[in-house]
Amino acid sequence: QVQLVESGGGLVQAGGSLRLACAASGRILGLNDMGWYRQAPGKQRDLVATIGYGGSTNYADSVKGRFTISRDNAKRTVYLQMNSLKPEDTAVYYCKAEAVAIGLPRRDYWGQGTQVTVSS
Repeated sequence: QVQLVESGGGLVQAGGSLRLACAASGRILGLNDMGWYRQAPGKQRDLVATIGYGGSTNYADSVKGRFTISRDNAKRTVYLQMNSLKPEDTAVYYCKAEAVAIGLPRRDYWGQGTQVTVSS
């Protein structure tokens, strides 16, 4: 199995910054794409940003130029630097990783989520 643990959420004023981290652990043979998704109350879970093992990135239009995704393969950790935060960024942020664990097929794993609240 693979466990994903997020950290770094919290309350921040509009215009402020937060940095999220998600560390993967377990009987991992390989980590492929990793990413961040978010879900606001009453809304569906949406993609925020993804990053491939080699560093290729993809962003939602709403966060381009404000958020930066990165990863440290040695630490099995993905980060999301969020700048110029807006109230509409308020959501629970979830980490996702495509991984192969010992004895298991390749599949997606999700973290438990971390709350980000941006006050106006």
